[in-house]
Amino acid sequence: MKIVAITGNVSRPSKTRALGEYALSSVPPGHARYLFDLVDVLPVLGTTLWRSEAPAGLANVLDAIQSSDVLVVGTPVFKSSMTGLLKHLFDLFEMTALQGKHVLIFATGKAEAHGEHVEAHLRSLMGFFKAEIRGDFIYAMDGDFPDSAPSAELRERVDRQLARTLGHV
Repeated sequence: MKIVAITGNVSRPSKTRALGEYALSSVPPGHARYLFDLVDVLPVLGTTLWRSEAPAGLANVLDAIQSSDVLVVGTPVFKSSMTGLLKHLFDLFEMTALQGKHVLIFATGKAEAHGEHVEAHLRSLMGFFKAEIRGDFIYAMDGDFPDSAPSAELRERVDRQLARTLGHV
């Protein structure tokens, strides 16, 4: 099984990446795991309008996402939504590209009120592609990252939702 995590980070280090890293580290041995941040495909992501025109590095990330069995999508919250470039990355896929793919979604932010908004955006986007979200949305705030690492409680939440997602593959 191939598990790919994509996070909407435009810089490192980041709490969103730390959570994506933790999720992948929790995948049982024997599965292929890949983690990408938007920073890995900048600045070309912002200037690519069509997948057919994607330079090699961006095309490799798009191919990894599309060929995954399980997709983990995380984003920092910006203005009560996912990062614009993360949405743009998904705009490069055909509408059937992620159909039936099992997805775990999460976000990191600073205000509790933003969680439900970004969840709605991510669920709507994955719903458009007819991807399968089996686990609950995970929203983590600064207090969930003592010493910049996911807390024990946050790790338990990720483990629980990852198990639910992998259990449907």
